[in-house]
Amino acid sequence: MNDMPEGWKVGPVPGRGLRPHKNGHFELPLQALCPADAAAASLVLTGVEAEQLHAALCYALDGESAPADAPECRKPIRYPGGRQQY
Repeated sequence: MNDMPEGWKVGPVPGRGLRPHKNGHFELPLQALCPADAAAASLVLTGVEAEQLHAALCYALDGESAPADAPECRKPIRYPGGRQQY
């Protein structure tokens, strides 16, 4: 959950990750919370938009250590001979 101005927080709905949506789109359920209110919304992306977001996040995370519970695509690949790639 990310802090926003004036006490608002926006983040994914716990337990409801990215999923297929209509017409080949993808949906990420989000929640917005403030001290006195709550709202739900979904971020709906085409396949191309989802790929662009994925690439932008990978680029932004470049050089950051992946946490232990990170998805497989964030974990280093170890090749014979000791060479490591991400």
